[in-house]
Amino acid sequence: MAKSSRDAEREGLLYVANLMCVAARTAPKARGMDNIVSVVLTDKEKESLAQKMEEFGKSTERPPAFVRDANNVRQADAVVLIGTKIGPVGLNCSFCGFENCQKCEEALARCAHNSGDLGIAVGSAVSVASNHRVDNRVMYSVGWTSVQGKILGEEVKIALGIPLSASGKNIFFDRK
Repeated sequence: MAKSSRDAEREGLLYVANLMCVAARTAPKARGMDNIVSVVLTDKEKESLAQKMEEFGKSTERPPAFVRDANNVRQADAVVLIGTKIGPVGLNCSFCGFENCQKCEEALARCAHNSGDLGIAVGSAVSVASNHRVDNRVMYSVGWTSVQGKILGEEVKIALGIPLSASGKNIFFDRK
């Protein structure tokens, strides 16, 4: 059997995408509370995301980055989405700006630890991609669109997207 380079690269990239989800899941979290959700998009789902990004970018006062980033999503072989559910972790630390977790929750504010946990999970995931030499870029526009489209579910309120590519030239480098 012979496997083309392109087929082998795509299989390898999808394997790495799966490992990125593992890294996000096992990343350290405040009080060990796991609010992280991840998904890998390819093919039709990836194109649907790119279309929504373009629509959001053109129909709202969103920065032009949404349209630019939609093109990167189309060029990418896969997109890893990592998001977090929102909820106080019970430390009463006041990082959110409120006196305690109860006040934070009453104000419908976001626990600072949720965002921190998301950052650590995304950092762990992109380190896996980098260690396997898969080109990637963390994009808020991809995450924002996935939250608006409820791709990660109703409970996920903050997300980041990571398009992945294996090509001769990094598609995320010369962006306009």
